[in-house]
Amino acid sequence: MSSLDQDQRLHPGCRNKTTVSSDSSDSHELAKQPLQGLKLASHAVLEEAQHRGRLKCSKCGGSRMFFCYTCCALVGVSLQEIPSLKLPVKIDIIKHPNETDGKSTAIHAKILAPGDVTIYTYPCIPEYEKDKVVLVFPGPGAVSVQHMMQRLHDRSSSRSHDSSDEPCVKRRKSEEVQGPAENLESGSPDEAKSSESRVYPLQKVVFIDSTWNQTNKISTDERLQDLLQVELQMRKTCFWRRQKGKPDTYLATIEAIYYFLKDFHENCLAQEYSGEYDNLLFFYSYLHTVINKAKTSAGKC
Repeated sequence: MSSLDQDQRLHPGCRNKTTVSSDSSDSHELAKQPLQGLKLASHAVLEEAQHRGRLKCSKCGGSRMFFCYTCCALVGVSLQEIPSLKLPVKIDIIKHPNETDGKSTAIHAKILAPGDVTIYTYPCIPEYEKDKVVLVFPGPGAVSVQHMMQRLHDRSSSRSHDSSDEPCVKRRKSEEVQGPAENLESGSPDEAKSSESRVYPLQKVVFIDSTWNQTNKISTDERLQDLLQVELQMRKTCFWRRQKGKPDTYLATIEAIYYFLKDFHENCLAQEYSGEYDNLLFFYSYLHTVINKAKTSAGKC
């Protein structure tokens, strides 16, 4: 279990296997270091890059540190020097057009898991099959990750039953190429089949990248209306750019992705979590440390 989860143990909405210490000083110290204890790749490469300072992106010429959030490209570090993750399910991120690229953490997921993460800028939204895709977003009808797969199976069974009463219709070309295109990114055919069997019928998980005041336009889009909504367990954010007037349970995009995958690993894949997705927080945890140190030095913490 990572310290990200340990930091949430005092929150009544968070399920956890560990008993929290009643010592308030321990809890306070834990809150000050919420990202400690993750199984991360070495940050030495980021420390060296930070020491060298900002560099120009080779594609757009923008002054960047670590990566270019506009071009989704590394700057000052090589692909071999950072972790690369293979996720158990594909992830789509729908980004609000007014969301500032430099403030968004969605880019972290794309750089660290390039084969499994796709970012779209609203109003560009793919066509989704409602019994194979879920939207991670709170709402009255939202279900937990724990109950998500059963609900998808119910939807899939209902659709199969309904289609059995109808004459067979030839599929359009766009539908025929959709499946194979997905598998090309997943490695060998055997690997793709193995992965699909474990997460069936789930194909993709959709996240909205936006300030909470801007989410309504995307979440109410008719192309997302029929998707099963999934709500995460209540956790506190570690984000240094807290949204004014919003509670600390409003997560940054990369935090939401991380927590979803961790819950998915434990509840849907039925496996003990051993830090498999901690490196999704590779950039996030380093920036968190650097920014908090700067705030402390400036007397703001």
